[in-house]
Amino acid sequence: MHSHIRAGFIIAAAASLMSSAALAQTAQPNAGAASTTVTATTTTVSTANWLTQETAGQWRTSKMIGLNVYNSVSDKIGAISELIVDRSGKIEAVVVGAGGFLGLGEHEVAIPYDQISWSYQPMSSSGIGTAPTTTGAATSQNSENSRSYPDHAVLNMSKDQLKAAPAFKFSR
Repeated sequence: MHSHIRAGFIIAAAASLMSSAALAQTAQPNAGAASTTVTATTTTVSTANWLTQETAGQWRTSKMIGLNVYNSVSDKIGAISELIVDRSGKIEAVVVGAGGFLGLGEHEVAIPYDQISWSYQPMSSSGIGTAPTTTGAATSQNSENSRSYPDHAVLNMSKDQLKAAPAFKFSR
């Protein structure tokens, strides 16, 4: 009977040692992951590259969402719903909601960025303002206007042409 107790003790001790070893093995990948994370986050960033203020020629994309899009004869043909950028941050397309009424029946169309012109001058009752428009990535703005982003976009296309354009589908 004494040997059964001793054998039970040895089995219990061995089981305890094995579970400790298993715990150590489980903890080991976490320790490795932490050191990998630390290594990945220690990339040196030069403080000379930090922006401290928006400058002329820079636009906040949040201000561009919702801008109206007009054609060359001052008809409102849509509104910007999204900007599509590549991995480097370059804007590739402007997504415009086309067609529909009060959001019903509307579909999204992706217009290549260089096909859109930008105007800082607000629309007037006589049509598109007189401020110069620029195509694609503008580098200057109307000095009479304190806005740092355009008032609206201009697309050389009719409302029917935009409605007939192929729909853009977002990936999930």
